[in-house]
Amino acid sequence: MGIQKSKNKICTCIRGCSGILLFLVFGALIFWPACQGKKELDVRGGQDIVKLGIEVFMEKHLDLVREKRVGLITNPTGISSRLESSVDLFYRNPEINLVALYGPEHGVRGNAQAGEYVPFYMDTRYDIPEYSIPVFSLYGQSIKPAKGMFEDIDEYMRSFDTRDIGKVPEQSMVESIDVLVFDIQDVGTRIYTYVATMAYCMEACAENDIEFIVMDRPNPINGIAMEGPLLEYPDYSSFVGLYPVPVRHGMTVGELASYFNDKFLTKKAELTVIPMEGWRREMWFDETSLPWVIPSPNMPTLATATVYPGQVFLEGTNVSEGRGTTKPFELFGAPWIDGFHLVEKLNRLNLPGVKFREAWFTPTFSKFQGELCGGAQIHVVDRHQFRSFNTSLFIMKTMMELYAESFTFHDEYFDKIMGTSRVREALKRGVGVKDIVESYTEELDSFSKLRKSYLLY
Repeated sequence: MGIQKSKNKICTCIRGCSGILLFLVFGALIFWPACQGKKELDVRGGQDIVKLGIEVFMEKHLDLVREKRVGLITNPTGISSRLESSVDLFYRNPEINLVALYGPEHGVRGNAQAGEYVPFYMDTRYDIPEYSIPVFSLYGQSIKPAKGMFEDIDEYMRSFDTRDIGKVPEQSMVESIDVLVFDIQDVGTRIYTYVATMAYCMEACAENDIEFIVMDRPNPINGIAMEGPLLEYPDYSSFVGLYPVPVRHGMTVGELASYFNDKFLTKKAELTVIPMEGWRREMWFDETSLPWVIPSPNMPTLATATVYPGQVFLEGTNVSEGRGTTKPFELFGAPWIDGFHLVEKLNRLNLPGVKFREAWFTPTFSKFQGELCGGAQIHVVDRHQFRSFNTSLFIMKTMMELYAESFTFHDEYFDKIMGTSRVREALKRGVGVKDIVESYTEELDSFSKLRKSYLLY
């Protein structure tokens, strides 16, 4: 109302003024906003539904890092609700001594494709001569940081062997820090490698008596639903799945950190989890009011993350999972697939929460690069009813029936990301999808009870 009163007074004055005064008044109105103080960027429409762990930490828990040398594991998803980078927040705060950055798969800047080598470099994001922070890759042979990294960078770089990314050296590269902070957005699926990076770094910190802090973030596909079998530990433990959790686990990174530390680390890490405020388990990411930042090159949207728990297993087949398109994991197909025929069969199944549409695409990289593929696009019409893992089992079984002479599994890799050979073997034997799902229902129920001790929300 105050603004409206001011405008009425201005209009009254204008009626009795000359043309020059009219020009001056309107000029003042136009340029008045530019004369005001700089306002904070608000990307949430003024709503503060969920406060992230990093924001809670900056407001209430700086004492955890005061007068300590801090390392930060992050990538572009490490931001506040106002799109402020965790790196920026740490560097600009005089109470935080940021001495090193650590990047997971895809790197601190998030620009590397899946499996791509990320080299060591010095971060110089600010136009400040004295700002130069080492950035170490946690992806490659030395997934777990190697001791003495700050002392001999060349020797560390020579130790890389990206052909064996699952190898974990006994040494640590965190010797020159006092506390290591993890701030990365996960996508809620066991296969996504950021959680394994977190676990390896917890182990390294435990071995070297270094504190480990996790800034908690939402599970973007909600914290209730769980899907898929548990990983068979330790037989199928790898960088794409370390410990026995379901494919879709329904937990946050902070909750997983507590679970891993309690159940699997021989020497326990000095772990602190900074919980969020305002997050509820039933929330999907678009219900948090938080901005979505691409967590990896092939995870562009929440829709991608929604179908990922099932569609990721196409990586272990000779069918394209849509990499090299604008709809990775939503699109799938191969040159030998008839999209019309496939979609007709899939839609007849009346699977809950999903419809299929015939599609053709030509991947720009990955499987069938430059070749026209027939296939389908997944359209989730009810995400509360939709179950990605079950849906993808039906997709694979249907393709096996329609294209028995063409469809193949890459057995070893499929089993590695599945965390068991049981699913592939059952599909090959012609076991029905409902029976496959039923076969691991009991272990899923047991995990649901087990995880209750580690849930923060």
